[in-house]
Amino acid sequence: MKRAKLAVPKEAPQPIRIDIGCGKNPAQGFDGLDSLKFGQKYVHDVRKGLPFKDNSVDEVRSSHFVEHLTGAERINFFNELYRVMKPGATATIITPHWAHECAYGDPTHQWPPMSPWYRLYLCKTWREQNAPHAPYNCDFNLNNQTLAGSWDGRLETRNQEFREAAMQQQINAWRDLIVTLKK
Repeated sequence: MKRAKLAVPKEAPQPIRIDIGCGKNPAQGFDGLDSLKFGQKYVHDVRKGLPFKDNSVDEVRSSHFVEHLTGAERINFFNELYRVMKPGATATIITPHWAHECAYGDPTHQWPPMSPWYRLYLCKTWREQNAPHAPYNCDFNLNNQTLAGSWDGRLETRNQEFREAAMQQQINAWRDLIVTLKK
């Protein structure tokens, strides 16, 4: 008499969530990726591309890393990011805002500092109309992008109207630029 084989349920694949440029502290729930070995899961220099298959990454986080790349390296980074992200995946990129002194305080930051405008260049339709010379091949849809920031500590207790006016008229108002991209 033959015994029936037991069907072993397959485990659902775990989402790939990467914290790029994590240093010693990958974000909770993310696998760290850094060019230096700090004990994180991936040791890789992203200037040589991202070590993931096309359309394989579910979520990306990168905090205070992109500003260390040169302009050409940033272009390659965003193209690679788009390549490896699954359709519908998100990437949250945090950099110092160009109008805050922290953008200039670290001598390892590259020029130019990051401005909210960079996200426009990541959209193919916008580039075709406004910057056809830009060598990006990514296409993060502007309708799916969000733009946020974190306030400088001295503005934390002020009302929203005051903070928004400060953001437009003062340096050191908006400390971090937080852009969320969706493929």
